[in-house]
Amino acid sequence: MLIPPFSRLAFKLDFVDKPRKDEERKLHREPIPLTASYAIFIGFFAAYLAIAREFSWETGALFLGGILLLTIGTIDDWYKTKGKDFPALPKMLVQMSAAVLVYLSGNVFTGFVNPLSGEYVMLPVILQFVLTVLWIFGVTTVINFTDGLDGLAGGLSAISSITLFIVALTMGQSNSAMMAIILVGVTLAYLRYNKPPAKVFMGDAGATFLGFMLAVIALDGAFKQATVLSLFIPILALGVPIFDNIFVVVKRFLQGKAIYQADASQAHYRLLRAGLNHKQALLVLCLVSTCFSLSSIILMLVQI
Repeated sequence: MLIPPFSRLAFKLDFVDKPRKDEERKLHREPIPLTASYAIFIGFFAAYLAIAREFSWETGALFLGGILLLTIGTIDDWYKTKGKDFPALPKMLVQMSAAVLVYLSGNVFTGFVNPLSGEYVMLPVILQFVLTVLWIFGVTTVINFTDGLDGLAGGLSAISSITLFIVALTMGQSNSAMMAIILVGVTLAYLRYNKPPAKVFMGDAGATFLGFMLAVIALDGAFKQATVLSLFIPILALGVPIFDNIFVVVKRFLQGKAIYQADASQAHYRLLRAGLNHKQALLVLCLVSTCFSLSSIILMLVQI
């Protein structure tokens, strides 16, 4: 319901992604509204608060973290509408701040179960902090990097959310399951307007918010009371964006480029250069993501 009016507002404010002939990463030919992020944010929290009916410290951290990401993402998107690039450092600092908020709210990766002794290994506090923040920051970043093809970031997020929902439901983690299924809802609603050819984009603001939520859901669910082997469950659930962007970061590092320097080295661009059209590239990556997700679910069942 919210996406169409926000899209009309985007055209009035000239808050649209304009195609640039000199940029390989711009695949569209018409101006596209960049306002789906606000519909995604409002849709998620309206549904979550209506169902959960509670406002805990953790919910507050999610909300404030989401606001921070939405704000810095909007500034970044506004720069893009003017054909400019926003500096990477402020974005990185804000994303780290959102991750620290989640840590301070008590949603923390504390340790894992030793498979040999069955005892829970509690990590040192400093390591808990570093791993928690790095996980949230990392997933937030890789989902954003994946948002370069109509339907891709939304499709991969929907597949990952469904996987995390099944994992949380099986492990009896109702809050994570609830957040995951709501995220499925908002991503599918977004895909209605973002499937090829896209009528709307969520921009950096929406992509970082989706990544942030996926990271928090995994932290609140799949990572809790995890064994060494089951630590791979959320990693596999987010396999395509994680492994693709590890490849991209390593490649940029070896080439002496800045890690945050945008280029066309992600898997979807490589598939397009290989001769696939947009829909075929999207289908291939969603299929690979589904395979990763099924592997994640199988690994969880083996653990049980």
